[in-house]
Amino acid sequence: SISFHSKPRPAMKIATSFFLVALLASTAHAFAPSPTFVRSFPVTALFSSEPEEEEGGLDLNLEEMFEMFDAAAKNEDFDNAIKKVKGDN
Repeated sequence: SISFHSKPRPAMKIATSFFLVALLASTAHAFAPSPTFVRSFPVTALFSSEPEEEEGGLDLNLEEMFEMFDAAAKNEDFDNAIKKVKGDN
């Protein structure tokens, strides 16, 4: 008689395990970025090119930053506020 509740055989468990591992590996590969979205930069360009000029910053310390925040909260003109903050030093 055929039993529908028989225990799976060890060989069947191993085959099922291999199948599941192969299935998971193939789905992981499916979500890898395609080469069109992967940027590659020539290494020589990174080390041989001239450094780009940095934007001129305000170079404020913490106290000066808070003074600028306060000025912005009071809707003061930026140029006047920065002159006042930098003139305090």
